[in-house]
Amino acid sequence: MDSRLLIPLLLAGAVALACGSRTHSEAAATVAPAARTVQRAEKRSTGEIRSAFAVSAADNALHFALNVTNPGKKHIELTFPSGQEYDFTVRDSAGREVYRWGKGRMFTQSLQNKVLDGGETKKFEEHAATTLPPGSYVAIATLRSSNYPVQERVAFELR
Repeated sequence: MDSRLLIPLLLAGAVALACGSRTHSEAAATVAPAARTVQRAEKRSTGEIRSAFAVSAADNALHFALNVTNPGKKHIELTFPSGQEYDFTVRDSAGREVYRWGKGRMFTQSLQNKVLDGGETKKFEEHAATTLPPGSYVAIATLRSSNYPVQERVAFELR
């Protein structure tokens, strides 16, 4: 093979490999700004998600449950900037963070896409052993989706 062709072919292959494959969501993000704005408006009107968050406190334990529902008939694609799809935090009455489920955990650092079919509900549940003192707290559930972010708060008491 001619060496004059080999180098450009290797460079083209390296660029193609570095770019990698793109999902439908990533390809849509490269659309001109005016078209992208219209697409977001369509998502809001046809692809909303609903969420419900519950916290139950028992002896030295908390149970978090975040339900995310696609009430529409068409599927939606949730995009996550990393392997961490959700997080649960607890704040005391002064607003200080006293617990975070994701703290100290390791998550993959790659873009994740998850499909939520029409009418489907996805449950995110965690149990946490805690030694929080009695008092008033607020639990916060966060769906870490970049295109459908959700944050729900629930106040609770420990006695």
